[in-house]
Amino acid sequence: MAAKKVLIVYAHQSSASFNSAAKDAAKEVLAAQGCTVEVSDLYAMKFKATATAEDITGDVKNAAHFRYAEETKLAWEEGKLCADITEEQRKLTEADLIIFQFPMYWFTVPAIMKGWMDRVLTLGYAYSEERRYSQGILKDKKAMLSFTTGSHESMFSADGVNGDMNVTLWPLQNGILHYCGFQVLAPQIFWAPSRLPSEARGTLLEGWRTRLQGVLSEKPLSFTPLDCFDGEKGFQLKPEFQEKNASKEYGLTVGIHLGKALPLNSQMKAGV
Repeated sequence: MAAKKVLIVYAHQSSASFNSAAKDAAKEVLAAQGCTVEVSDLYAMKFKATATAEDITGDVKNAAHFRYAEETKLAWEEGKLCADITEEQRKLTEADLIIFQFPMYWFTVPAIMKGWMDRVLTLGYAYSEERRYSQGILKDKKAMLSFTTGSHESMFSADGVNGDMNVTLWPLQNGILHYCGFQVLAPQIFWAPSRLPSEARGTLLEGWRTRLQGVLSEKPLSFTPLDCFDGEKGFQLKPEFQEKNASKEYGLTVGIHLGKALPLNSQMKAGV
């Protein structure tokens, strides 16, 4: 495998945590394959989670009606974003693969990681109205979620109390990662490690190590290409694609389901 650069965006407060062990395993295995691995340890960095006017050095264009996306786009163009954002964008620009390592909080990422996404993935740098989804700015990069849950896998099933994990992952994987153009790899989910004995946790980590041996060559998850939608008609699915899928049992994706049954595991496994 040709040498690659990997960025691990990591969010856990404890170096004794399972998430820390998963992060260390990724760093070790990928480095052994010749990858350059950089880690953004958000809690250790005391990364600012809130998107505010302080993210811009100097004056803003419209202080009376501050609009974060527009103001940070101008700041990015003019080199006026604050230092911590600029540094994270440097890491992201250089990376071929980005791994987000975190414990799932309230069905999503921890606030400090959401803050990283809010502040680093700025308009103009990570996406634009013209360049998003399958035509996104970051389409040459791969990204994946690697996370722990507090609940067992059965609770995140289609008939479980937490609901289908595929639905839970759609806003993160489609609405953030795929929106910016990333090729989204299937998530690495560690189901309720805190409820398992140490031997079982070790088995989970070994499975992760095995996967990491070939992670850069994995096929990404499937999303409906942007050119299947009519931009002149509110980005609705074009009639020919509506007709093509009219007789099929399942919808296209979790979000674009066409009123049909959701495709099985489309947010958790490639090629389904």
